[in-house]
Amino acid sequence: MSASFKDEFDQQGYTVARGLFSAAEAEQLREHYMVLRRRGSYENDEVGVRSGDRDPLRRYPRMAQMHRWDEISLQWLIDDRLEHTLTEILGQTPYAVQTMLYFKPPGSRGQALHQDNFYLKAEPGTCVAAWMALDPVDESNGCLSVVPGSHRWPILCTEKADTSVSFTDVTVPLPTAGGLEDAVPVVMEPGDVLFFHGALVHGSAPNVTADRFRRALIGHYIEGAAKQVAEYYHPALRMDGSPLELAVAEGGGACGEWVESADGPVAVMTGVHSVTRKHE
Repeated sequence: MSASFKDEFDQQGYTVARGLFSAAEAEQLREHYMVLRRRGSYENDEVGVRSGDRDPLRRYPRMAQMHRWDEISLQWLIDDRLEHTLTEILGQTPYAVQTMLYFKPPGSRGQALHQDNFYLKAEPGTCVAAWMALDPVDESNGCLSVVPGSHRWPILCTEKADTSVSFTDVTVPLPTAGGLEDAVPVVMEPGDVLFFHGALVHGSAPNVTADRFRRALIGHYIEGAAKQVAEYYHPALRMDGSPLELAVAEGGGACGEWVESADGPVAVMTGVHSVTRKHE
């Protein structure tokens, strides 16, 4: 891995490893998850499939924690290429805590701006996402958009999101009046992997295409120095797949709110949040 990737991650809060997986591997994974989704619900499926629903996200709901029952998902989560890249970025081998699959079919809503470690509560350190494109992703089908440099911000207090365009109901405010339109879209090809910091503000707009899915496979990891993570993410796994004991991070805690200063808006830890649910 080039040192420039680590430099970009440190400076911007994210980096893209182009072609980390082949297009053929991305296609195989895409078809694998489509087969699993067509089979309907699975054990501990908290969303469930509603085949006749008008909401495309009800017909193709996201899947989570597949690695706990699907060997292909587990092997992807602990793949050597992901481990190597994460270790180079972080300077230490991470622990794996989550898999997710977003189908995002045509006409579906996006996700409001948020920070992942708001949910994972990994300490010390943070979490890191590995977001792999299984389809070509761009602004039309709702690619991920990021706010460069926001990984230097604290975890921000949330406010209500517009649920007509976001399937989640909370968002974080930017220091200016802007929102998702001020974030930078990350255009990707199948097999590309976007790595980003747990405090990086990111989200996605709706899929406005008529016939293009935006399927993405995501792994969440925590730094190897972490001593705790939220209960939903237990058991954490070493990168050889073996489980380890960590403390359970409780909900609540301080969060940042924007205040004006002589140098412009500054996030001050004056608020308190009480979210205890899993990462969305």
